[in-house]
Amino acid sequence: MPEKKTTPPAYVGFGMLTPVYVMALDKLPKHNTGAIVHQVSEYVYDDAAIIACNLRQWGISTGMIGTAVGDDLLGHYVADTLEEMGVQGDVRFTKKYRTPLEVNVSDKSGARTYFWQRSREILETLDTADLSMLNGAKLLYVDWYDGDHIIRAMNEARRRNVPVFLNLEHGHNDPEIMEKYASRATLCQAVTDAAQIGKKGAMLSVAKRLLKAGIETAIITMASRGCMVVQGDEIVRVHAPKVKAVDGSGAGATFSSGFIYAYLKKWSLEDSVRFAIAAASLKVTRSGLKMFPVKAIKDLAATLEVERMVYRDNKFFEINKLLSQAQENPLLKGSAKLAQQLLLKKKTVRRKIKRSLVG
Repeated sequence: MPEKKTTPPAYVGFGMLTPVYVMALDKLPKHNTGAIVHQVSEYVYDDAAIIACNLRQWGISTGMIGTAVGDDLLGHYVADTLEEMGVQGDVRFTKKYRTPLEVNVSDKSGARTYFWQRSREILETLDTADLSMLNGAKLLYVDWYDGDHIIRAMNEARRRNVPVFLNLEHGHNDPEIMEKYASRATLCQAVTDAAQIGKKGAMLSVAKRLLKAGIETAIITMASRGCMVVQGDEIVRVHAPKVKAVDGSGAGATFSSGFIYAYLKKWSLEDSVRFAIAAASLKVTRSGLKMFPVKAIKDLAATLEVERMVYRDNKFFEINKLLSQAQENPLLKGSAKLAQQLLLKKKTVRRKIKRSLVG
């Protein structure tokens, strides 16, 4: 009997595979003391695998090309979990080392502390991973902290005309990293610095750096302050809602999941950013990585505060300020005309969003 042909996954994650224990508590304890853990969740990490599992919960076909895991109880847990979630890809087992483990501790402030095992021996197994799953894929996801092991996959994706989503975090501060990784990516998610803090100026500075490196879509996240995304001339800033945080583990990966979901659905930039922020905001309100339904995320997304800007002549312009300046300065009429066109376009898009949410 012939084997059933599997549809190529739309999303392919490339990176570390490890089981994780996520412990939720009220407050991280002081040194040499303890704390009551309210809930312990088990899942499969790192971010590439989290996103693969998250997208499956929203009905997207996904695959995972990962590191080898130990031929032990934890390694088989990873393989079984991915299979149960419907994530495509063969998990490779090895007797050379035991499966690495990650432990995340999250408190109610949204802060998290994590402990992980990432040896050179483990990461080097990425260099022999089969990349054939990229054939027919719609997007490849990689993380900068997996080092130069991601370059082979990025090159193969570009050879097959598969867009690459790079999680760069604060790696944009290193020119060598920018040259090696950002130059090979299509979409890039970054933060203003290691602590994800800063103001609008810092976000714009990072975005400009990414655009100069050749990134087509620059995504700058700022945790509870929301994010800014620049794509071509269009800039969208979405503010995060105020929520009661319970578990911040996986929030960044959930944001990526939301944006990638919208990207694969070919939504507008504003819709994509709204959905990503809403998905991450809802995620932190409960422990674990069981995703909220798409409709619930859309309902929250429709309420979020949005700012829009334009990027022209290597400069950023706030649309409302641009319109007011143009009334007094004839030299800015061209920019004002572009801004008005964008505003009209966005108003039309927002009406479509509202109709889709109630349908």
